[in-house]
Amino acid sequence: MKTNKSYTKRLRVTRNGKIVARKGGQDHFNAKESRATRTRKRQAAFVTMSAADRARFLPRS
Repeated sequence: MKTNKSYTKRLRVTRNGKIVARKGGQDHFNAKESRATRTRKRQAAFVTMSAADRARFLPRS
């Protein structure tokens, strides 16, 4: 099975092996959001994956 490259590019693996992704909904329509919500969206989100998903989306880890 081929790696899903479009999704793989959105993920990053930390030194300890945690998977980090950018939170969605940041590109536009943010003027109506509160300041706290916009700040929270800038923080990275940890992603939990099964072993099968890790093998598919992160082939070298």
